[in-house]
Amino acid sequence: MSDIKVLKAEIEDIKKRNSRVEADKAWETSGSRKVMVAILTYVVIVSFFYIAGLPNPLVNSVVPALAFILSTLTLSVFKKLWIKRVYKA
Repeated sequence: MSDIKVLKAEIEDIKKRNSRVEADKAWETSGSRKVMVAILTYVVIVSFFYIAGLPNPLVNSVVPALAFILSTLTLSVFKKLWIKRVYKA
């Protein structure tokens, strides 16, 4: 294989990888992911509260789900501060 063909193949591989990385990043920062994790958190906590026999599992399970949502909303603020003060690339 010629050097140009090798380089073209490597460039295509890099483009494919970049596309996958961009899609992963988009998913990680998407509202859909946050909602899905909040729902799954709620379902798991409700299940645990039912199994543990704790009172009002449907109501009390809202707190951990809301805590997750709150943490995801504030993490971007802390991330920016960390990049500015610690990372300084």
